[in-house]
Amino acid sequence: MGLNKPEQDLKRDLQGIASDFKWSAVELMRVAERLSLAGNEADAQAVLKMCVVFHSAEDRLTAYAAEVDTGQIIRLRSE
Repeated sequence: MGLNKPEQDLKRDLQGIASDFKWSAVELMRVAERLSLAGNEADAQAVLKMCVVFHSAEDRLTAYAAEVDTGQIIRLRSE
């Protein structure tokens, strides 16, 4: 049985937000590299820690989207 419309929307939203986190982490890594090259290692390390948080969030959201796909998470139709 396929996903209903609200479940499809939820899965799409979760995947989209996960993608946003991934893109943000990549951009932040570039910022961290520039900070490091400029000699600002403390700030570079702080930004890299943010990247770890973003990657973790991306992984969790991707897993939630997979759970929606397999029916472990359901969203009822709003009437």
